[in-house]
Amino acid sequence: MQLKELPRYAPLNQSFFVDHNKSKHFLNVWHCHEQLELVYIKKSTGTKFIGDSITPFQPGSLVLIGSYLPHLWLNDKKYLETDNLVAESYSIFFSSKCFGDTFFDIPEMQIIKGLLQSASRGLELEGVGKPKVISALKNLSDLVDHERALELLRIISIICCEMDKKVLSSQSFINSYHKESNSRLDKVYEYVLNHFTEEISLDSVADIINMNASSFSRYFKQKTNKTFTKFLNEVRVGYACKRFTESDRNIAEIAYECGYNNISNFNKQFRSLKGMTPTAYVAAHHMA
Repeated sequence: MQLKELPRYAPLNQSFFVDHNKSKHFLNVWHCHEQLELVYIKKSTGTKFIGDSITPFQPGSLVLIGSYLPHLWLNDKKYLETDNLVAESYSIFFSSKCFGDTFFDIPEMQIIKGLLQSASRGLELEGVGKPKVISALKNLSDLVDHERALELLRIISIICCEMDKKVLSSQSFINSYHKESNSRLDKVYEYVLNHFTEEISLDSVADIINMNASSFSRYFKQKTNKTFTKFLNEVRVGYACKRFTESDRNIAEIAYECGYNNISNFNKQFRSLKGMTPTAYVAAHHMA
């Protein structure tokens, strides 16, 4: 999954736009864009990769993605293997300057400016305002120009004031992308996201960017503020959580599917990252 920048420019005489996507499956590309994106999943299931966060998505998912934050909506395999299913979403693409270069700098807009800054890590949106936002998003294209602009501001205001917001990507991941062009880190992330279900050695990853293992370890820790081993475990455990929610396979089978060859190590890493055992996580999910 090589990172690609996919511009989402608004049509002529528009400062932002709404995209209604209805297709066999979503675009299977690890990408980013300058525009912020508010996306609502109406139909389909799968795994969303937002920065270094890996979590399930399903109908009703509502996410705000910040400027240049790498992301991917990966549909479950059944959407790729059959013509009987449809993936459908609504997205608003807008720039933080769509109302003017300094509009969000005025005192009355500081809460919204803070929201847009928080979106740099990706925000999963829930709460009492969620139905209002989804309804407004779906109907936004039917409005005339000035009504559309006012409605976008209303949507952002609801997100600020009436919705619970869960931060998705880690700050260390964001910092690493802001510090440099990250062509080397892109190669590392691409390799891990394509091969995390397999055995991955430090030497094999270091070879990708022409480093020895010790130099790579120092480089990765410096750029991301975490060890490569921790990052790999975060990816694998995140994927395991997704599999627990969609599969009746036992814990050991899913552990091996996620790249672990030792169930005790899987249990240890899972508890370290999630604060509970895999058994407790599965029980909590089935009770929900």
